[in-house]
Amino acid sequence: MDHLPLAIIPSSPDGKRVVDAYKKAVTTVATATAYVMLARGMARELLPDELRAAVRWGAELVRARLGRTRDKEHRETNTVVIRRNVEFNTENHLFSAALTYLASTIDPRTMRRLCVARSKDKDTDGSSSWSTSLRMEPGGSTTDTFDGVVFTWTSAGSDDNKDGGGHWGPRETTLELSFFAEHTYTALERYVPFVMSTAEPLQRQDSSLKIFLNEGGWNGINHHHPATFDTLAMDLSLKQAIIDDIDRFLKRKEYYLRIGKAWKRGYLLYGPPGTGKSSLVAAMANYLRFNLYDLDLSKVYDNSNLHRLLMDMPNKSILVIEDIDCCFDAKSREKRKTPKPPADGDNNSIASDDDNDDDEMHDMGAYRQHNITLSGLLNFIDGLWSTSGEERIIIFTTNYKDRLDPALLRPGRMDMHIHMSYCGWEAFQTLAHNYFDVDDHALFPEIQALLTKVEATPAEVSEMLLRSEDVETAMPGLVKFLQDKRRGGIRKVTQIKNDQAAAEKEMK
Repeated sequence: MDHLPLAIIPSSPDGKRVVDAYKKAVTTVATATAYVMLARGMARELLPDELRAAVRWGAELVRARLGRTRDKEHRETNTVVIRRNVEFNTENHLFSAALTYLASTIDPRTMRRLCVARSKDKDTDGSSSWSTSLRMEPGGSTTDTFDGVVFTWTSAGSDDNKDGGGHWGPRETTLELSFFAEHTYTALERYVPFVMSTAEPLQRQDSSLKIFLNEGGWNGINHHHPATFDTLAMDLSLKQAIIDDIDRFLKRKEYYLRIGKAWKRGYLLYGPPGTGKSSLVAAMANYLRFNLYDLDLSKVYDNSNLHRLLMDMPNKSILVIEDIDCCFDAKSREKRKTPKPPADGDNNSIASDDDNDDDEMHDMGAYRQHNITLSGLLNFIDGLWSTSGEERIIIFTTNYKDRLDPALLRPGRMDMHIHMSYCGWEAFQTLAHNYFDVDDHALFPEIQALLTKVEATPAEVSEMLLRSEDVETAMPGLVKFLQDKRRGGIRKVTQIKNDQAAAEKEMK
């Protein structure tokens, strides 16, 4: 240090101070370096290997986090805007699905702005209950994690919502989904479908079911039928088979697409009146959370009108045609128009105006019925029109299966035939539990024996149980009813045998 070249040593006082500072800095660095070398030597001698490894790991972790923070500040963020409506006021189903999904994931404790709503809903049994729904208000935001990726949802309001004429309209609420640019594929191809599929059953569960009637077009009213598979009085194995068939149908969208068939399922419910066909339809609607479309063919003019009605049905719906055996008239229009013979003594008899009006109205009714053909219905069920919708259930009911055209019964049209039979032991146990919450009674063995010998419908048994809320009164009443029904059946069989014997004797 004392041997610096003379050429660079200034002779002024300022130069001397620079040289002194330089010497001091060099001395300090040398001293610090010596201390570091001494500390490293002591650490190697005194500190165990495990502690030195932990120190190195901590230092690396700090450096890594500082590096990620710097990288994070420079990462690009993408934002997807989800509006309530798209072009031509078409509803954006993703918007409603996102609201439903977020309502199920929002944590009220973390939200600065939150909309809370209370609504009174009717349950499936007709009773009322209050429900609470949560929703982000404009300006609010929340985060959601999917497959390790953090997504940020923000509710925004547009103040410049003008219609086509430039007039100010109501404030439009939009949802914004933000994420890092490298996660765009995950967001659009995986996360958005996940939100839709998660929200779908929640929306069905929260929405009120409706039943639609065809009066010109479809007109719907709220449907609060309380029937469920738990309360349905029928054979347990048959009930479980129906549930399994429905569940399998719901899961096979890709399968139907792969084999080239419309995603639909047909059920034929047949059996005597009062065996629970309508209750089964209601139970299926409550289980699926699908709206019912009750088609009255007597109010349909022709096949074109029928096709328009069926085309107007949305996906995830149940089409019901009751008493299908009575829907198509066997007589032709020509037979209905056979002229009346003239009255005696009146060679030029002319029907009265009233008679002509009656005939015209009668012929019009026959014409309307004649123009609805079985082939027109089958074309929608299993023909070219069958692909106009998907995830649909088609249900026909009849009291007389043997009267149906074989074309209706083949697989692909009516896939599952369900025989709704008389009340058996398992069906009675369900009814007893429904009405009295009992699973055993002293009269159960006698009732079980009688049900094997008597043809009593679930509706008849239900009527007897409804006559008293006291189980000790209702059960003896049911036993007496079944005994009387058995005696009446025996007398009827005896009378039939006697009539047959008399007829055979007369023939001899």
